[in-house]
Amino acid sequence: MKIIIIRHAIALDRAEFLQSNSDDRLRPLAEKGIRRQQQSSQGLKKVQPDTDYILSSTLTRAIQTADIIAEHYPETVRKAIPQLDPRSDPAKLTSLLADLPEESVVMLVGHEPDMSELISWFTNGSHFNFLQMKKGAACLLQFNGSPRPASAELIWLLPPKQLRALGT
Repeated sequence: MKIIIIRHAIALDRAEFLQSNSDDRLRPLAEKGIRRQQQSSQGLKKVQPDTDYILSSTLTRAIQTADIIAEHYPETVRKAIPQLDPRSDPAKLTSLLADLPEESVVMLVGHEPDMSELISWFTNGSHFNFLQMKKGAACLLQFNGSPRPASAELIWLLPPKQLRALGT
């Protein structure tokens, strides 16, 4: 299985948004985030031409990021799942992924520090962050068979600027 872990794109400023709305779960992408994610998605398509699933957290900014990515993969199964919401248990996500075919390519769109922790979980079995993903960054993990803790090989990690450059 291949899993591409993606941090959502640039969202509206948290403090400003919370002045007008009390639920951060509803905070959307900023126009800059939308524009940059559209460019990054073109680069992502070049490094990963196909995918079977695009799964995102249920928060608005992750859903919007996943929807932009899905425009480049029209045949892909697209779903928002609570296992990618902030502070979710990676074991629950691992269980869900184990139910997918082993040859699947899966894109996961979520939040920091959870996406970095997920990379740690899959590569070394711990919750210790050894990297930090920028907004819009993507990371490819390769598994032999179904994903489980400490079983992934980190193939590449591309910051958003490099993804955008690949998309031009």
